[in-house]
Amino acid sequence: MRPAMTDSSVLLSATGMSIWRGEHLLVDEVDVCVSAGSIVQIQGSNGSGKTTLLRALIGLAEFDEGEIFWRGESVRRVRDDLHANLIYLGHKAGITAGLTPLENLLSLCPELSADKGESSSRDRIRQVLEELGIADRIDLPSAALSAGQQRRVSLARLRLQSATLWVLDEPLTSLDVNGYDWVKAEIQRHVGEGGAVMFTTHQALVFDPHPVQSIQLTGDL
Repeated sequence: MRPAMTDSSVLLSATGMSIWRGEHLLVDEVDVCVSAGSIVQIQGSNGSGKTTLLRALIGLAEFDEGEIFWRGESVRRVRDDLHANLIYLGHKAGITAGLTPLENLLSLCPELSADKGESSSRDRIRQVLEELGIADRIDLPSAALSAGQQRRVSLARLRLQSATLWVLDEPLTSLDVNGYDWVKAEIQRHVGEGGAVMFTTHQALVFDPHPVQSIQLTGDL
């Protein structure tokens, strides 16, 4: 059944999401509602379907039952609009090893060059990488970076791209305490400006004064 869409703040919603893997019911009739200014955490043990559900909600994985809506419209009709307003960071860093951090971010954030030009874009990227503690790696091949440094390159997109909805799968993987604090601050800033975040993580996160809506998955492969 289609959810009520009288609240214009609702961005991404889904009803009755069920996902099977072979004969195993991985996600069982889960409902999701992500509104502007909200934080939603998908929780569950390893193999419970967290990543699969995240990817299904944004059209990157198949699902067996349910309906997904973006701003009150079936995602089948407005998928391009969803993707235009989305940043998805997967469990892996998602950068190209043979490219430098600068080249990776220019490729991943094409609107940056269009808006600022090459020289200004480099300055902007360097500024964000400085915050993340890796500005001195801007021109090194990404293959030479540690896992944590590669994760920071990926996370820089949160500051460099404009998107209403962030979907983050284990964004704290390989990060130290400084990286943890940066991610937490960015999430708080984003929702404070009216954006929304849906994420998974095994680490504890508290976003005062923003409450976190939890969705618990119990599937187990």
